[in-house]
Amino acid sequence: MDTTEPGLAHVHIDKQSPHAYRTLVAVATAVTKTAAEAGLSPALVELINTRVSLINGCPSCLEIHHRRAVKAGVTDKQLATLRAWRDTELFSEKEQAALRLAEITTTLPDHDTAEREYARARAVLTDDELSAVIWVATAINAFNRVSVLSRHTVVP
Repeated sequence: MDTTEPGLAHVHIDKQSPHAYRTLVAVATAVTKTAAEAGLSPALVELINTRVSLINGCPSCLEIHHRRAVKAGVTDKQLATLRAWRDTELFSEKEQAALRLAEITTTLPDHDTAEREYARARAVLTDDELSAVIWVATAINAFNRVSVLSRHTVVP
């Protein structure tokens, strides 16, 4: 348990309910397989994981997925500008489409915004790619919530 705030202890729900956490890991494993079968590169998957973790403010997931992104070939410039990806020319059309879907999966914006962003992504991605991107974003969102609410820390 983490007791960084006086009087407020957080239960590490992954450890408190290990069966549920193992099931979540199994889902993530299936999602990784789905992404690979859809042709999503490991770099694109890690861009999605990192962007969603940025939105959710999950330090432990950011540390993990930043490292994996670098290993997968995501550039330092892409990682440095991921928050402002729309304002750069560093991301391919497919990466932009995936980031749009990842963001609407994470933030669940108003209907019109979601429909507009979905349509823009749909124009670029195949059905398999679109489905895989949404599953990747859904899975990392679940892990972000486990980590943030458990107050997982990043080891120095």
